[in-house]
Amino acid sequence: MFALDATGHLNERYTETVPTELPSLVLAYVGDAYFHLFVRTRLLSFEKNKVRILNDFSAKIVSAPAQARAYQYLAPQLSLEEGKIYHRAFRAKSHPPRTSTVTIAEYHSSTGFEAILGYLYLRKEFRRLEELCEQSFQFIVKDLFQPRPTKNNKK
Repeated sequence: MFALDATGHLNERYTETVPTELPSLVLAYVGDAYFHLFVRTRLLSFEKNKVRILNDFSAKIVSAPAQARAYQYLAPQLSLEEGKIYHRAFRAKSHPPRTSTVTIAEYHSSTGFEAILGYLYLRKEFRRLEELCEQSFQFIVKDLFQPRPTKNNKK
């Protein structure tokens, strides 16, 4: 993957990155990294000293089930292009990790969510990216504190 040119510098294979030409899983790869950083930075508004607490909340917020619920919340306000990016990534051949408890539907939905973020990041649409990430963050955090029905307590 990495090769040096005659002067000893890294020889890059590509001069530009066109988001619409990238595989959807690559968009999700970038979107995942961006959302992780967004959430970790955003959590500093609530806690600045306890790394374990920051890490625990970050893991819950960037989880596939949380991202899948965030997508459902955001879906009505996505543009046609964002919807196409989501569906292309949702249908991409990928599998959740074997040790994961996430459902296949949640995994594919979160992949689509992350692909949208990666697409926006690579297109340098930072205002829209920030808007979707903030709305997702707000929704997920509120959703985390909603009581969930249990087997013994179905409502």
